[in-house]
Amino acid sequence: MITAVKTEFERIGRSVRSVFWGRRAQKAKLLVIGRNVSDGLIAKLIIYLLLSIVAYLYLQPILYMVSTMFKTMSDLLDPTVKWIPREVTWENVTKAIKGLQYPEALRNTSLIAVTCSLVQVVVCAMTGYALARLSVPFKGLITALIILTFLIPPQVIIIPLYVIFSKMGLLNSLFVFLIPAIFGQGLKGALFILIFRQFFRSQPPSLEEAAKLDGASTARLFFGIMLPLARSACLVVFLFSFIWYWNMYYEPSMFLAKGFTPLSIRLDMLEEVLNPTLLGNTRTITNPITEGTKMAAAFLIILPPILIFMLLQRWFVSGIERTGIVE
Repeated sequence: MITAVKTEFERIGRSVRSVFWGRRAQKAKLLVIGRNVSDGLIAKLIIYLLLSIVAYLYLQPILYMVSTMFKTMSDLLDPTVKWIPREVTWENVTKAIKGLQYPEALRNTSLIAVTCSLVQVVVCAMTGYALARLSVPFKGLITALIILTFLIPPQVIIIPLYVIFSKMGLLNSLFVFLIPAIFGQGLKGALFILIFRQFFRSQPPSLEEAAKLDGASTARLFFGIMLPLARSACLVVFLFSFIWYWNMYYEPSMFLAKGFTPLSIRLDMLEEVLNPTLLGNTRTITNPITEGTKMAAAFLIILPPILIFMLLQRWFVSGIERTGIVE
C-alpha cells in the first residue's frame, strides 16, 4: 500500500515537473522564435544586424570626413592613424571657411535653394491640381509631354538655355533658376508635378462638390481647401527640391561663372585657392596635402541639409507615405 502511494506521488511529481518545464520551454520558444517569424529574438537580432550594416555603409563616409577634417599634417601622413587623430586641430575648418568664402557662398546657395523650392511647390501644386481635377483640353498629351521633359537630360538643352539667358542679360543671377521654376520647369519640376497629380487624384470628389455648392471658385477651392490638405506633399516636394538645388553643380557651372557663386562652385575652386598659380605654370604650394581642408569644406556644405532633414524627417517620411510615392 505504501509503495503504491509513493509511486503515485512520484508519478504526480513527474507530471507537475513536465508541465512546469513544458511551460517554461514554451515561453522560451515564444521569446526566441516568436509566434510569427518577425516577432522572435532571433529575427530581431538579424534585423538589427542588417540595419546596423546599412547604417554603417551610409555613415562611414561622413565619419571619415569628420575624422579627416580634424587631423594635423603629421596624422594625415601617418598610416597608423585611421579614425581617431592624435591631436585635434581646427586649422582645416578655418582654411575651408576662408577658401569657400563660406558666409557669402552659403547666402547665395540658400537664396537659390529656398526661393526656387518655394516657387516650385506653388507652381507644381497648381499644375498637378489642374491635371488631376480640372477639365483641361489635351490633358493626356500635356501629361505625356511633362514626363518627356523629365526624361530629357539637361545637357541637351543647356546651350539653348545659355543663349537665351545671355541675350536676356540674366547670367550670373538668381533668375536663371527662378524663371524656369516659375513656369514649372525648374530642377526636377516634372517629377514634382506628377507627385502633386497623384496626391490630388487620391482625394475624394465630395470635397470639391461641397465647396462648389457653397459657391467657391476654383482658386478658392484650391488655395482654401486642396492646398492645405496637401501639406505633406508640399513638404516632400520642398525638401526634395531644396536638396537638389543645394547640391546641383552642372547648371551653376554653366550659368554662374563669376560673382553669384554657390557652395558647389566654391568647392570646385578650393584647390586653386589653397594652391594659387602665380606666374605661368609655376605654383607656390603652401601645403601639398589638402585632404583635411577639403573634407572640412565638404562637411560644411552638407551640414545645413543634414540639420534640416534631422528636424523634419518625421514629417518627411509620413509625407512620402501619404503622397503615394511608394506606390
